[in-house]
Amino acid sequence: MESCFMAIDTHTHLFSEEFDFDIQETFQRAFENGIRKFCIPNIDVESIPRLKNLCDNYSQFCFPMMGLHPTCVKENFEKDLKIIHDEFEKGRYIAVGEIGIDLYWDKTFIKEQIKAFEEQLNWSIEMNLPLAIHTRNAFPPVFESLHKIGVNKLRGVFHSFGGRKDDLEEILKCEHFMLGINGVVTYKKAGFQDYLSLAPLERILLETDAPYLTPVPFRGKRNEPAYIIYIAQKIAEIYNLPIDTIIKKTTENACQLFGI
Repeated sequence: MESCFMAIDTHTHLFSEEFDFDIQETFQRAFENGIRKFCIPNIDVESIPRLKNLCDNYSQFCFPMMGLHPTCVKENFEKDLKIIHDEFEKGRYIAVGEIGIDLYWDKTFIKEQIKAFEEQLNWSIEMNLPLAIHTRNAFPPVFESLHKIGVNKLRGVFHSFGGRKDDLEEILKCEHFMLGINGVVTYKKAGFQDYLSLAPLERILLETDAPYLTPVPFRGKRNEPAYIIYIAQKIAEIYNLPIDTIIKKTTENACQLFGI
């Protein structure tokens, strides 16, 4: 199943503790499967040192993002945002991310999530950086915030897309946004398999979200970038195209969006 083209994992948390014991082996397995670059989104203030350490040590192929994840937005989010914003002056980041709205786990801080999301959207405009957007059970408020801030001024990716057909259609109206497709697309209950092909291939990115959302046939185990080949294979089936075509085009998409 290996491709002759280079692939990019556009969303992977390789700084997570799950990779502490075998990070070099993880990279080696990825390289053997043709994955050569890795986009690393930040989560919260505590994850910054781990993110920076990873990307400093492997700067040739690890590219950091900086942002505050919606599930990490609490009462003190403004203090956290100040720390995270300051990071953009200390180094080069390819995107504002991972940011968004998540109403699946906890709705306690809905207002704070929206405020944090919209502030980080403004950063994207100010710094001319793309976005990595997390949305779970929250497409309506995410779209509302995008249009409020100015969707035509923004660009990025809806990370880990798994929405309904009307969600997909709404994303496609946002001309400068792509869809991040990961292992969820390989699951039997992934209904969006039926309409994903409505999106032009020019709007698709490959990602793993490792160590989470492991694709079939490894579901239940720790996810890692080497498995992106199985995601590409499933997308190739959906679009009825050769896997090399999928990998080549999604790699071009990633390079264009993130400037890597």
